[in-house]
Amino acid sequence: MRLPWGLLLLAAALEGAAAARCPAPCVCDNLRAHVLCLNGSLVAIPDTIPELTKKLDLRGNSFSVIPAGAFLATPYLTHLDLQHCKVERLEEGAFRGLGRLVYLNLASNSIALLYQESLDGLSSLQHLILEGNRIEEIQPGAFGHLGSLTVLDLRANALVYLPDMVFQGLQVLRWLRLSHNTLHVLGSEAFAALPALRRLSLDHNELQALPGEALARLDGATRLDLGHNPITYVAEEALAMASLRHLFLDHASLQAVAPDAFALSPQLRMLDLRENQLQGLPPLAGAGGLARVSLHGNPLLCSCLLRPFHNWLARARVQADGACAAPPALRGRPLDSLKPPEMRCSRLRPPPNPTAPSEQPRAPGSRRCPRGCVCSSDFHHGSCANRDLQEIPREFPGDTRLLDLRQNTFRTVPPDAFPGLKELVSLHLQSCGIRALQPGALRGLESLVYLYLTDNHLSTLAAAAFEGAPQLAYLDLDRNAFTRVPAGTFQLLPNLISLHLQHNAIGELAEGDLAGARALRWLYLTGNAIRHIAPAALAPAKMLEKLQLEGNHLVEVPTAALQGLSALSELKLSRNPIKRMGDGVFLPVASSLQHLYLDNMGLEEISPHAFAGLGPKIRSLYLESNKMSNIPNMSNFTGLEILNLQDVPFQCDCQLLPLRRWINKLNLRVGATCGSPPEARGLKVKLSTTFQTCPGWGRGEVGEANPEKTMAASKPSKKKRSGKSSARGFNKSRA
Repeated sequence: MRLPWGLLLLAAALEGAAAARCPAPCVCDNLRAHVLCLNGSLVAIPDTIPELTKKLDLRGNSFSVIPAGAFLATPYLTHLDLQHCKVERLEEGAFRGLGRLVYLNLASNSIALLYQESLDGLSSLQHLILEGNRIEEIQPGAFGHLGSLTVLDLRANALVYLPDMVFQGLQVLRWLRLSHNTLHVLGSEAFAALPALRRLSLDHNELQALPGEALARLDGATRLDLGHNPITYVAEEALAMASLRHLFLDHASLQAVAPDAFALSPQLRMLDLRENQLQGLPPLAGAGGLARVSLHGNPLLCSCLLRPFHNWLARARVQADGACAAPPALRGRPLDSLKPPEMRCSRLRPPPNPTAPSEQPRAPGSRRCPRGCVCSSDFHHGSCANRDLQEIPREFPGDTRLLDLRQNTFRTVPPDAFPGLKELVSLHLQSCGIRALQPGALRGLESLVYLYLTDNHLSTLAAAAFEGAPQLAYLDLDRNAFTRVPAGTFQLLPNLISLHLQHNAIGELAEGDLAGARALRWLYLTGNAIRHIAPAALAPAKMLEKLQLEGNHLVEVPTAALQGLSALSELKLSRNPIKRMGDGVFLPVASSLQHLYLDNMGLEEISPHAFAGLGPKIRSLYLESNKMSNIPNMSNFTGLEILNLQDVPFQCDCQLLPLRRWINKLNLRVGATCGSPPEARGLKVKLSTTFQTCPGWGRGEVGEANPEKTMAASKPSKKKRSGKSSARGFNKSRA
């Protein structure tokens, strides 16, 4: 049947109209509903893209900011590509209205932060690519609206830490890609909200130990990539992943693996240990289902020490690839070609008793492993954790580098407690009931870098306790019984970089407390009872970069104590009862400070010149949950990326007009709301009409010649956002 001429003309007219709507630098394929705007000079999302477009490719443009509602005119999009678009910020609601979108590619941009509602509206999204950005922080709830997401790609960003529940809301996520970041700390509940996850990629990070507690939440994961991390040891029962089948630990720094390291991962089939520093392995008796172990590129010592592992391979029918590096007679021989008689030890070793298990040989002068412990001079690790020991055992192999003595009841560490351990690098003494570290306790530990004394009962320390451990750089004394920083303790620690004294009962920082700590960079004092910091208390730590004083009893900013800290970049004063801030309180660190935390203090007044000296270097400022009604002029904070003003009862009168103008001019998302007058209570500062009666209203205002029109235009957006929590901060346009 032939169509009437009228219908044909109408169809042609509609097709012509659609073609006419195609933006000038783009190519529109209306038949397939595809639009390509590649490598152009676009600086904003075109507003003439055909409404029925399903696939939109905007790669290679220069958008800088994706504003709220940028794609409301194209509600049928299923695929959106924004790679290489110089995007620095995603405004809250940037993708609102794209309920059909299943694929979003934001790779190779400059996004630094993900806010709570940056990805709001993407209820059907299945594949999100954020590879190659500058993401340092993910705000809680950032993924809360992505209930259909199956693949999340966060490779090649700047993530250092994953907090608890950071992926909450991703109920059907199957693959999480976190490779090529700088992760070195994972919250114990970081992966707790990922019930459907099957594959986790954590390779090419800075993890120094297997994050077993965090990984234990992944009951359904079958593949775990941990290669290219500086992990030196896999401890007993380190990995409890019920469904894990493929584990990659290649190109790490492994020197030892405990015999029952994988006992709690019963489904493990393939273990990749290529390119490590393993001279051997014990029988992996706990890994009953293991089918293959890859050992290529390890310096395997095919002596009698390796015979128990070799015999286990045969008994368990496990395939193992790899070749001998020593002794010379066997160099290059594949493991699977060896016969047990060929795997000999030194002639000094007595003939083995054929009826007894093979025993580790002892070179002249070496020591046996203490009874009840697991150690090997070849694997450079010793562990006596949770053995109910009351005295620190001795006779560890002299080349032990990591010693784990956690969860025993030593009560005291006597002089010369660790004889002969000149190569020890890391010592774990957490939760041991220790009340005293006696003088000379660490004598002889000339290579010690890490000392963990968390969760003990220490109340004092003498400098002499650290005699003989000059390389100590990381000292963790969290959750002990200190009532003051032990003065003079650090005189013998010239290389101390990081000091943890959190959650003790310290009441003040006195002059001389940090004497000798000239290399200190990070000082953590959260959760104490500090009321006073002496003016010269921090003076010895001239290289200090991070000072955390959150949750103490300070009633004023310790300005005098900050004098001379020319490298301080982060200061955390949150949850201190500081009610007022006077003029110039941060002047001593104004030239270096980048991150300032002043939230949850009950702060009632900030002097107009409190922030004097601070300016373009400030990147983040947290002022939420305070009681002041106004804040100083911050127009010179031109480098600011995060500002949080939530839960502050601003008095929206003419005195606040400069702040209101500043927020509007820079298009900030700060969460600021009015507390008064009554008619404005609860309104966002940006939307309050109380400023319209102020002298000079309208001069210099952008787009506000008709405030009523602005308010009217804002109402639909406000309605959509009702019931949702506002973002933690804002991200500033750098266009």
